[in-house]
Order: sequence, then structure tokens, then C-alpha cells
Amino acid sequence: MAKTHTVAALAAVTALTLSACGGGGDTSATTTSAGDPTKISGEITVLTNRTDLVDTVLKDYVTDFNALYPDVSVKFEAHTDYEGEVSIRLNTEEYGDVLLLPNEVTKDKFPTYFEPLGQVDDYVDTYRFVRSEGSLDGTLYGIAITGNASGYVVNTRVMEEAGITAPPRTPAEFLAALDAVKTKTGATYYTNYKDGWPLSQWQGNQGVVAGPDTVALRDADDAPWTEGKEMYALDSLLFDIVASGLSEPDPTTTNWEESKVKLATGEISAMVLGSWAVTQIQDAAEANGASADDISFWPMPFETDGKLRSTVSGDYKIGINKHSKNKAAARAWLDWFVDKSGYAFDQGGVSPRLDGDTPDTLKAFEEVGAEWVDLNPGTPGQESLDSDIYNEAEIDLWGDSYRRKLVDIARGAEKGDKASYFADLNQRWADARAAIG
Repeated sequence: MAKTHTVAALAAVTALTLSACGGGGDTSATTTSAGDPTKISGEITVLTNRTDLVDTVLKDYVTDFNALYPDVSVKFEAHTDYEGEVSIRLNTEEYGDVLLLPNEVTKDKFPTYFEPLGQVDDYVDTYRFVRSEGSLDGTLYGIAITGNASGYVVNTRVMEEAGITAPPRTPAEFLAALDAVKTKTGATYYTNYKDGWPLSQWQGNQGVVAGPDTVALRDADDAPWTEGKEMYALDSLLFDIVASGLSEPDPTTTNWEESKVKLATGEISAMVLGSWAVTQIQDAAEANGASADDISFWPMPFETDGKLRSTVSGDYKIGINKHSKNKAAARAWLDWFVDKSGYAFDQGGVSPRLDGDTPDTLKAFEEVGAEWVDLNPGTPGQESLDSDIYNEAEIDLWGDSYRRKLVDIARGAEKGDKASYFADLNQRWADARAAIG
């Protein structure tokens, strides 16, 4: 999709100066004031994981940026293994001027590596995710470059052939839709069991049933896999899809790259993934003689108070190297990229700005009046409680092991049934909570 990138008037653009502060208990600086963009100059290096865009889209962005900041030179370093390579470079002072905060860096290390951008309270009315992501103790170190919505990617052509023209609103409707599509076209749901990581995408839907406080509610509960609760709802739907024979016949042979083509061409009806995947499936459609218009993104079938919901969360956060020698130019790029580049829209993501445009990939969400759920941050001092519990319980909510076992039980490859497995999960969760205290 195309988007015109407009350049704001000079007077409207925020620049910055640097002033000393004690953010994060460090000798770092923070940005505080506006100025004339034409007075900002220097060369900056921007680290990115988008090896596929560095010579095209990002290059075009620089042209637009330089129309406003003519004396700032922008170079890119694209890394295929961004996490691995950049995390190692953090041991030096040479990790570019602007970078994506590696996910391996825990929040308590933000002040060690990154320039504080300001106080979170000053940003909450403008940007999504800043309360719970990219910040520490009220200080902001990074802003999401785009946001991901939860839901599932669907081939609307095969859905329409089966008479399904709108997102199902309940698990029963969803199962009926998959059954109708399989009967009419042969297309099935796809678990991507063998690759494993796609199974974790189901957890990205936390919040669509229980709302913004879902994590705190789960952490205060000894039995989250009980009917009527969110974990039961999500995992029960996956179980029922497989147990009903509505998924791929042999999940042990799945392949992520092949699945994109199969979904694009209608051999697969749907896959639970984040909105980040939509453009990839659309690209696969165009590359394989199908239509990108057949690919859409629908909210999960858990109607609550008359509305379908989608949890939104930030992608990589963009920040500034605290050792940068060109912090003013680095901040100018950061602000322009988040506010003016149109990156989130172009990539089919949720805008990090509260007033940002909704991309075409999420058009179906607007049509059904889906509600965004932005999860509330954890209680100060208890930010790791959820991971402490699931690690102690050995239930990898964000991994693939326990959902692989769920799929195996559902397809009859392991002993047990839904009730016995959920009872086991509840017991391990309760024991872990008791052990942590």
C-alpha cells in the first residue's frame, strides 16, 4: 500500500537540546526543548533489522527526512541476526546512534545503554504502549516503531466460498466456519506445530477475553484454565479445532515458509498470527499468482459486551545510544521516524501514535467495531511475577511446549483429554504461586 509522506512546516517540528538530569540514577541526559531543524547537523548511524527495506523504503525515508533536516546525514546498518549481533555490540560504546532496543535487554538495563527520552507522563497522551513498554520507573527510553494487533490471518476467498463473509463472533461460530470451509474447499486451519513458535501467537491474544488487567488477574488465580476464564477460552478453542479434525492432517510436518504460500493461495483457511504477518502473506499471494485482496486479518471470536477485541502491543522500540556523539541529530531522526515517516502504516501495523491512521490491513476491525485492548502495566515491584509463576510451573506461555502437548492430546497422539490436561495445568499453576509466595 502506498502512503504519501508529508513534511511538516519547520515551525511545527520539535527539535531538542540536551540538559543534565538524573534519569534512571545515571548521568544521562534527556530532551527538553524545541528548536530550528536547520540548525541540527551531523552524521548518524541507524541500526535496523529490516534488511529487506534498507535499500528501498528506508532510503526513501531519508530523502523525506532531509527535506526537513538538510544537514543531517543518515547511514543504516542492517543486521540479519539483529538480536544476536547488536546485543554483543552493547558491550562497547559503538552501537550506532539510533537503534532498536534489543529484546534481550531487560528494563533495569535501559539506563546503562540508552538515552532517556523524557518522562512517561509527558508522552501518554500522544503515544501507545509507553506506560508498559520501553520505560523504567517513569522514564522513557524507547518508543515503538509500530504496533501489532492480535487476531488471525484469513483467506477471505475460501471463507466466502463457504458463505462466511464476516468474522465469526463466538468460538462455536468459528468452528462452524472452519468446518464449512473444509467441507466446501478442503482448506483447513494450520497450527504450524512443527515450527513451534507460531503456537505462541495464541498467547498474544491475552486480554481479548479478560481485558487490560488479564495478567494481574491470572497471577492472582489458582485455576486460570477453568471454564469462563481467558486461558481456558484460548486453549480450548485450539484444542477443539484440532480435536474436530479442522487443522492440517499431520502437524509434525508443518513448515512456516510453505504455510504462507498455502494460506495465500487458499490451501489453508486461517492461522492465528499477529497483524505483522499480513503483509508477508499478501506478498506471498502476489508472488504465487493469487490476489493480495484475498488476505485479511480478523479479530478473535470472543465477543465481550457486544464487541470483538484485539490486544495491541508495541513492536521494537526505537531509542538512542547514550554514548552517541550526535544526540540532537539522533533525536531528530527518532522523532521524525515515529511521527512522520508512516512506517507503521506502510507495514500494516497499529500506529504508535494515538492519532495515527489505521492501515488497510486492519480494515475488517473497523468494519466490525473491534475494540483495542492495551494491557495495563504490572504492579511496580512485581513486573516479573507472571514469568516467575510460569517458569516455576514449567508452563511456557510464550513458548511452544505446552501447546504442542495440547495439540498432541487433541489429535490423540498423547493420553488424556481436555479436562485432564487443564486440571494438570491448574495444579501446576497453583503450586507455582504457592512456591513463589
